[in-house]
Amino acid sequence: MSQFKLDYLDLLEAESIHIMREVAGQFERPALLFSGGKDSITLVQLALKAFKPGKIPFPLVHIDTGHNFPEAIKYRDEVVERTGAKLIVRNVADTIKAKGLKEQTGKFASRNALQSYTLLDTIEEFGFDACIGGARRDEEKARAKERIFSVRDEFGAWDPKRQRPELWNLYNGKIAKGENVRVFPISNWVELDVWNYIKRENIELPSIYFTHEREVLVHGEYLVAVSPFIRIDEGDVIETRRVRYRTVGDMTCTAAVESTASTIDDIVAEIHKTNISERGETRIDDQVSEAAMEDRKKNGYF
Repeated sequence: MSQFKLDYLDLLEAESIHIMREVAGQFERPALLFSGGKDSITLVQLALKAFKPGKIPFPLVHIDTGHNFPEAIKYRDEVVERTGAKLIVRNVADTIKAKGLKEQTGKFASRNALQSYTLLDTIEEFGFDACIGGARRDEEKARAKERIFSVRDEFGAWDPKRQRPELWNLYNGKIAKGENVRVFPISNWVELDVWNYIKRENIELPSIYFTHEREVLVHGEYLVAVSPFIRIDEGDVIETRRVRYRTVGDMTCTAAVESTASTIDDIVAEIHKTNISERGETRIDDQVSEAAMEDRKKNGYF
């Protein structure tokens, strides 16, 4: 008798699909936070598998800073058209105007810290009780303190000391009125797992993940895309380089890496050779302090 053997991607996928179904079963109004990056793209694929032959039973929510890569926005719209998923977009610029928020100033002024206000307003507007996100525990050390079901209080704040045990893959989604849960189905994945899964599933990606020529500002070790959202000063070095992006954030705070990787196999080979995390190598806003991500999460960031 032949024995069916699951490989490690099958096991990761099964766990993530189980978590997706737990969300659908335990919460009344869940949503999936979608940025057009590889991790949220993986979540969409997992959701499609979890609920087939039906459609994804919750909306995709994009908190749009207005500083996105055009390639990511184009891809977002293509995903919605292809899957038939409902898309909700809320703009940080509208929140800034409505609340009189003060934007960052400087060379790489980012709206990332202000995303939390828009996200919390969106959660309140639609009554979302669970928001699914693509965080992985290898991307940033604050993520390792978080559970798969991460409870946020009535103000959207995260308390690392208020985390529930998750024994035997049992997830407690019970919340009080006004609270919500952030859910991370790929918590146990690492960057290479995501890339190997994307290859196996033959998932299309935004073109910026692969090598291309781009005009960049050379700022120390960072290569920042030239865009209307950054300040170009006299004496700045602007060059055309062959680059790709390991992670897709805002154009103001996400640096490219020099690369000749034109296929997923090439990307996997590059990742094997580096000992720097994707956020450590490319996210300028994470360099503000060692606790930058944790501070943002405590204030409502996903």
